[in-house]
Amino acid sequence: MTKTTDFTKVMQDMMVSFPVDASAFQNAFKTQAAFGEKLSKVALEAAEKSTEVSSKWAKETIAKLSGAAKAKAEPAEYTKAVTDFASAAAELAAENLAAFAEIAKKVQMETVELMLAAGKDASAEATAVVKKATDEVTNVAKKAAAAAK
Repeated sequence: MTKTTDFTKVMQDMMVSFPVDASAFQNAFKTQAAFGEKLSKVALEAAEKSTEVSSKWAKETIAKLSGAAKAKAEPAEYTKAVTDFASAAAELAAENLAAFAEIAKKVQMETVELMLAAGKDASAEATAVVKKATDEVTNVAKKAAAAAK
């Protein structure tokens, strides 16, 4: 009769040798943290610039409004002051909305660039981890096959 092979030791050796690379998790965390930092920087810069545009717009509007609020000698001058203010307000709105659009465009471009770079980095890291794991599993399988003989 043939003796049945005990695979308990082989399985234990294989599980001990199973490639769990903690450095891959650490590298992934560091990469994600760096990506988050870059994305936060883009968002904070956009918020800062948006705040500057809003503040400038408010100051200019108040300055134009103060001219319209001055007492006039003739009733027709009030109509002209309101018309002038409305015209100036429309012009300011167009300028500032264009400034907001430029900020949004810049944020969009920088975000897309970050996403593409992160995708390339993640793909390269995943390829390296899978290759390393495949090599280690192959080596373990060869050892297990040799031990079973």
